[in-house]
Amino acid sequence: MTASSMRPIVLAITGASGAAYGVRLLQQLLIANQSVHVIISPSGAAVIAQELGLQVGQSPERIRGMLQYAWPNPTDGVPRGNTLSDERSGGRVWVPLTAEQIDASLKNLHVYDYRNFFTPVASGSFRTAAMIICPCSGATLSGVVHAAGNNLIQRAADVHLKEHRKLILVPRETPLSVFQLENMTRAAQAGAILMPAMPGWYHGVQGPVDLIDFVVSRILDHLDIEHTLMKRWGADHPGLDPEHLQSGDA
Repeated sequence: MTASSMRPIVLAITGASGAAYGVRLLQQLLIANQSVHVIISPSGAAVIAQELGLQVGQSPERIRGMLQYAWPNPTDGVPRGNTLSDERSGGRVWVPLTAEQIDASLKNLHVYDYRNFFTPVASGSFRTAAMIICPCSGATLSGVVHAAGNNLIQRAADVHLKEHRKLILVPRETPLSVFQLENMTRAAQAGAILMPAMPGWYHGVQGPVDLIDFVVSRILDHLDIEHTLMKRWGADHPGLDPEHLQSGDA
């Protein structure tokens, strides 16, 4: 299934650390010509401001800064490519959408106030492909699990569960309390996909963008959206020589 043939995707950003994951994901979805319905909680906006220095609001124009954002290049602050590796910068570099890409993507971008229940995503009759909460705070996780419906994010997540649609939750917190673990278990039992922001290190990590892209790439994989954010395990990763492995090693 191609991105252009998919139904809209709902992306919620809440107040857990890891705002870069949500911003990078939004950019990649729009680059893939995907229709995206965005909800940002007040705590999510506060974390975006604290971690990325961006002031966001409840309209496409007020989140334009997220589309223009790029993780700083540690060498000179100048990004050089969206999917390239640069040895001078210590890893992959991240560039924002171009002005042309932003203008083209605005038709696919819908932004809602998290208090507004009179929106399409609050109803099961509005057909979507999936919803992602990235990052997902512990409070949001709890609200989803208990079907609290206290805001549009919780309501939209409840819709995806009751309609048996894909719901991906990306918690980013450590350590985890027993209550958070229980909530994750209940969410998984209800049909959600739990995808904690735990990046792998086997793909030649050289810098922060490699770790960000690992998590975002796994989300895109579960949405069946093609990308080039990381090398896949295979020919480029032949694994260890069996002679170097001992019986019982794990």
